[in-house]
Amino acid sequence: MALKFLGIIPNTPVDDSPTIWLDEDSGDLLIQSYKATAEEVKACQELGSIPGHSRDVPDHETIIRLPAVMLQYIPRPEGGDGEVPRS
Repeated sequence: MALKFLGIIPNTPVDDSPTIWLDEDSGDLLIQSYKATAEEVKACQELGSIPGHSRDVPDHETIIRLPAVMLQYIPRPEGGDGEVPRS
């Protein structure tokens, strides 16, 4: 796996460090951030996503809270083709 560091929350203290990396092989993002609270998870489940889709969070998935300031580090598609640019 070839990872590329994209960014860390600005002015982060040593023990509080939401971080984003790019897997250059797959284009996937790896995100370290805050765990959603039980209240936040419940709200997400109550809202759901698309009709007919399960509202459960599978054991191999989780819901995280990504601070808005971290959005600047998420790659955007170039040319609107839906593909994440790879470096």
